[in-house]
Amino acid sequence: MPSAVIVGSGPNGLSAAVHLARHGVAVQVLEAAGRIGGGTCSGELTVPGLVHDYCSAFHPMGAGSPYLSTLDLAARGLQWRWPQIDCAHPLDDGAAGALHRSLEDTAEGLGRDRDRWMRMFASLRDGFDDLSADLLGPVLRVPDHPIRLAQFGPRALLPATVSARWWRTDKARALFGGVAAHHYGRLDRPLSSAVGLMIIAAGHRYGWPVAEGGSRAIADALAAMLRDHGGSIETGVRVRRASDIPPADVVLLDVEPAAALDIYGDRLPWRIRQSFRRFRHGPAAFKVDLAVDGPIPWSSSDCARAGTVHLGGSFEEIARAEQEVACGRMPERPFVLLGQQYLADPTRSRDGINPVYAYAHVPPGFTGDATEAVMAQIERFAPGFRGRVVRSVSTGTAGLAEHDANLVGGDIVGGATNRLQVVFRPRMSTDPYSLGIPGVFLCSASTPPGAGAHGMCGYHAAQSALRHLGSAVRPDEGMHP
Repeated sequence: MPSAVIVGSGPNGLSAAVHLARHGVAVQVLEAAGRIGGGTCSGELTVPGLVHDYCSAFHPMGAGSPYLSTLDLAARGLQWRWPQIDCAHPLDDGAAGALHRSLEDTAEGLGRDRDRWMRMFASLRDGFDDLSADLLGPVLRVPDHPIRLAQFGPRALLPATVSARWWRTDKARALFGGVAAHHYGRLDRPLSSAVGLMIIAAGHRYGWPVAEGGSRAIADALAAMLRDHGGSIETGVRVRRASDIPPADVVLLDVEPAAALDIYGDRLPWRIRQSFRRFRHGPAAFKVDLAVDGPIPWSSSDCARAGTVHLGGSFEEIARAEQEVACGRMPERPFVLLGQQYLADPTRSRDGINPVYAYAHVPPGFTGDATEAVMAQIERFAPGFRGRVVRSVSTGTAGLAEHDANLVGGDIVGGATNRLQVVFRPRMSTDPYSLGIPGVFLCSASTPPGAGAHGMCGYHAAQSALRHLGSAVRPDEGMHP
């Protein structure tokens, strides 16, 4: 029986482990922390009994993952839960754009932009599964659905600032802009529309669910499936160099490129060492977790029913803030993503106290305290909010990296999304998962398709490992219940 060692137990490391184990490989996972999950981790951060997500929180790409959706994770405890409204984006006049799972309901709330929203997203929603199968993987390959990809390409290539001109109303522009800001870079650059278009399409296809009990349920379900197939997991095992890894036929690293370089050093081919040295991490997150007495007093009723609330004001204000961050400057009013996961999953709350999740986009390696900037953005759209806060806990960029070493400088998306790196990460190759050492692969969010609890980086890296072992399967054969 061939053997594999997976270094790191984030959703990609665990997905790779499960895929290999289901194909007859003896798998051992080594995790440096005392718990599994990486970014899919949850626990008590503010007051006893409240469940907070540490990093990954909302999962449109998880529920619609071409790989995870084929696994029977529900039988191992993973239950998706949906809020009444997936996302709301309030404006200063009290209005808000609201993203519903229903495309039609979303469009109806956008007034004069109803028909334009339908035209933009109807085909993306209907063809989302085909499109995601091609986009959530290596760029340099022959697509399975070239017509879908050709239809999406011209829209995806546009800067978000150009795409925003399609909308006539402030609500539609802001709603699109808040989702486009998940690009985590300047919105006036080519390809900055792509993330917004895909996440909105995913929302209209699958919604923006949360995992009942916290995002840790994703890792727990994958770990349970791995053990069912004979795999093992060891926590508290830190791998600093190749000699720390037990002998195995294949090794997969769920680590960022600099860590892979540290582990294998000069054993990596020169061209890959150079690529990894050039790899850049991007803007960061500053996180604030709050225990709030009762609901947040939003000015907009739609925000009171939304699992995610984007706080950034108008599209133009969001674009300016993202430009400031990309240039290394802390904006006075940063873009803030706020999570009310308890609306979909009441098990996270206790005795009328609710856990609230929020983070601001800040410059890479930001060392200041953005707590007040986050609080001010919430208060701006929910007057009286401060008076309901029971306790708050702030985690800066260094704290995020301490929790998860892959979050270098507080970068939660696995690498900068500027220049060619937005497309070719961590390097330009037909097999970006291979480290050029026979049997050694990279499977972290720094590989295609990037960040998200979708497991696709791990799946594709495991496919590369299976090809090395001589037992690769076609993607459609590998993604089965």
